[in-house]
Amino acid sequence: MKRRKPATGVVEPLAARYRDILRLLGEDLSREGLRKTPERVAKALLEMTSGYGADIGALINGALFEVDYSEMVLVKDIQFYSLCEHHALPFFGKAHVAYLPDKKVVGLSKIPKLVQVFAQRLQVQERMTQQIAETLMSRLKPLGVGVILEARHLCMEMRGARSLLSPTVTSSMLGAFRRDPRTREEFLALVRSTR
Repeated sequence: MKRRKPATGVVEPLAARYRDILRLLGEDLSREGLRKTPERVAKALLEMTSGYGADIGALINGALFEVDYSEMVLVKDIQFYSLCEHHALPFFGKAHVAYLPDKKVVGLSKIPKLVQVFAQRLQVQERMTQQIAETLMSRLKPLGVGVILEARHLCMEMRGARSLLSPTVTSSMLGAFRRDPRTREEFLALVRSTR
């Protein structure tokens, strides 16, 4: 399901709803520290979910280059921050993204940008991992794609299980990364290196 970019003038309606939430929590909205909080929260939410409005085609298509290179390309330790769609609490960590080119490479800066597009949505880590891999596979048409996300989930650390420092690791292996154990192992070894 694709969501459209938020309409202009959405900050005030979001702020009004957050004022209601604060009131229901028993807060005093006239208190100095809370006077502008609803507007700040509204703007922060719009910023943290700006990935819905991204044009992935424009992001990637302008940075595809014909190159005679057939070895693995890996961008690792890409920092990301996202919001869990179940509790609207942050999860954050690192993404490791690799692909095997088939006559085309993508500008290296586009890979972290692609990670950010999918992170800046209400997410579950498993879906985000797949979205990154499937987008690279469909747009770049490489021989294979591997994506690993390692993240801490505040919905697990601050509430519920209260399981501190228990990162969740998800992966998506497509094409040669799924079929060829040597390719997969090379990817995993490169991700593990210099840690």
